[in-house]
Amino acid sequence: MFVGMQAVRVKYRDRQKYICHEGQLTFESFLECVSKKFEIPTLDLKVYDDLNTEVDEDAFAFLVMKPDLGVLEVRLPKGSDFEDSVSPSTSHPLCTSNSSFDEGDSDDTIILQSTPVQRNRADLTHLAQLIENILRKKPGGEMILTEYGRTKSLTDSRRRDMVKILVAHMASEHGTSPSKRVKEDYAKGITALFPYLADPQGTLGYEQYYNPVDGSGFLPWRVKTLQKEASEGQKKRSPQLLTGGPDSGERTPFCKENQLATETQCCEAIALMKHTTDETIIREKMKQTFTHRQAMVNDPVKSSEIFTTFPRFLDIKGMIEQDFSLMFGDDISARFLEKWPTHYRQKVLEQSRGLTQTSDLEDLLHNAESTTEELEDGWDSEMSSILLLIHLMPPSPHGRNKRPGKLSARQAIDHLVKFIKTGTSVEGHLDSITESRQPYLLAVGTQRSAIQKYFIVIDKHAIPCRSPDALASFDELFKAHFIFATSYNRDLANVYHFLQTAVYQIDAATTKVNPRVKEMRARMLHGF
Repeated sequence: MFVGMQAVRVKYRDRQKYICHEGQLTFESFLECVSKKFEIPTLDLKVYDDLNTEVDEDAFAFLVMKPDLGVLEVRLPKGSDFEDSVSPSTSHPLCTSNSSFDEGDSDDTIILQSTPVQRNRADLTHLAQLIENILRKKPGGEMILTEYGRTKSLTDSRRRDMVKILVAHMASEHGTSPSKRVKEDYAKGITALFPYLADPQGTLGYEQYYNPVDGSGFLPWRVKTLQKEASEGQKKRSPQLLTGGPDSGERTPFCKENQLATETQCCEAIALMKHTTDETIIREKMKQTFTHRQAMVNDPVKSSEIFTTFPRFLDIKGMIEQDFSLMFGDDISARFLEKWPTHYRQKVLEQSRGLTQTSDLEDLLHNAESTTEELEDGWDSEMSSILLLIHLMPPSPHGRNKRPGKLSARQAIDHLVKFIKTGTSVEGHLDSITESRQPYLLAVGTQRSAIQKYFIVIDKHAIPCRSPDALASFDELFKAHFIFATSYNRDLANVYHFLQTAVYQIDAATTKVNPRVKEMRARMLHGF
């Protein structure tokens, strides 16, 4: 005798079976057990009542409470051969047989006895098996499985092959407009089968393949390509702009101590800083006015006056570094200079060698692996290693009628660093600026491999960097975006978002990033 247990009769084709459940039976758990009982997939499974009316999730919750429920019929889409892609299991932790309920056919009766953790684990195992079966049956699939087994990663070309295979299968089974659930299940299956492809900083881990929040990812991008090929002339959908990062609004400072509380106190400190030559006093007063300054840079009206109000940014080195430490703390502030030489630099070189080689890329790789004495032309080793990031994560298309690759990596590099020879007027360079641009580095030296000093150029002002070292200056450039609440140059957004979320680990869970960035994080963060 089973207390509080209800039997539901289910028909699939010419077979009928009972499903028993204890407590509340949900539509999702019903489909799960039907799938296991009849050895059919849950994807696109349809349910109908005695009157041949389709039953959805809302209707199911009502119907299942009726004593005269009758027989529920389940159907797969016509022409589906999905059974060939799924390895049926004779038992499943979500559904257990109950011989005493129907002694004549114990195999035809199942009881729901599962926890959410068990169900989730079983779902992921099922989806991983689905992805593996698809790959093993398609040309090129075995090479994908072999490469991952050997390297725990996939090259760009192998990843593209995998996405093409899976989307082709998805389209054949579910049409060229698959549901969100289908795309998400395939994405879950990929990272379940290939765990080292999961994004450690992502909320779900598989967003680079399909993000259920905004519909982005490699899978839906490929689906859109198929849709365009099937229907020429279809309007291209404009990509969504990336959000998050340094211009996301005023932040609560890491260090709140010794901040001046009133407007009068701040004005007095600002006046003192403008007229004193004592750097110790200037640094202390800059600390005390940090909160006031952050409110100012986040004010659309007052932000343009920041260098007029705080001109010591322009002649006292280290002010950006000091403000960044007040904003995030010394630990986060030190991460780039600590982690880039010991981990990320070598990872970047390894990944860059796998790219399609161009003369620009080959020059950067050569310089990045050379000593200063060996360099004949081009940027020094450290700057070259940073610029390789632009080749790994090139500019995304933006605006109408823009196509991927419209702006080359070489052109994007010009948005990050510019070179002028020693003796050239920095003021003359600033005067030549004719359009508003995001912050960039201005390198001054006898040649690109022999830089004597760097400046951060922002709003036609030149802020001196603390050191002629390329890594330290680039570190300051990144931090300047947060200190002055300015957005990233959109052609460098992928690079900056990678550094922000992977290296500095700022707002990693709340910043929307391009799938390419998520993929690169997965490649570089595993084993860190």
